[in-house]
Amino acid sequence: MTDTSIPSADESLDAEGTEPTAAPEADETDEAAAGGNEKKAAGDSDLFRQSEIAADYVEGLLDILDYDGDIDELVSGGRPVVEVVGARLQSLVGQRGATLEALQELTRLAVFRQTGTPSRLLLDVGGYRASRRKELAAVAKNAVEKVKEYGEPVRLEPMSAFERKCVHDVVNAMSGVESESEGVEPNRRIIVRPAD
Repeated sequence: MTDTSIPSADESLDAEGTEPTAAPEADETDEAAAGGNEKKAAGDSDLFRQSEIAADYVEGLLDILDYDGDIDELVSGGRPVVEVVGARLQSLVGQRGATLEALQELTRLAVFRQTGTPSRLLLDVGGYRASRRKELAAVAKNAVEKVKEYGEPVRLEPMSAFERKCVHDVVNAMSGVESESEGVEPNRRIIVRPAD
């Protein structure tokens, strides 16, 4: 199915909005869950520099907000990653990760401003993305079970690009079903259906 919607800045950088029906996407890549967290491996120096720039930017934000947090910068799954861990950080995640998504976009802009190159930086606060990924895997498996049991498509609630990517990855790893996205942000959702 061809996606005719206009991609957001996040989607154009990450290919999140192009969720395929047959193969996993190369996005939210997934990230720390993809394993391979490594500091400055050969060929990753530009990505690691992006994560360092992003970490400095996030540290400045934390100072302004008077929040304490440990910041790790790394390269994972071929993209720069910044992880912030500490107490009292839930307000930086916001409802369903909305604040975190906004902070990630601001951080990507800070990296772009210094490097002149768009960044696929992933920002995580308090392990939110890892725990949300597990929840979404359960949602995806439940939808697949319903599709297999009843043979009817299942429409999921609207999700962010990161959340859709997580669901697509789970569905695409299972046989007999496929997934695709429909709608326009912020109401873009996934449909899981029997494979043709």
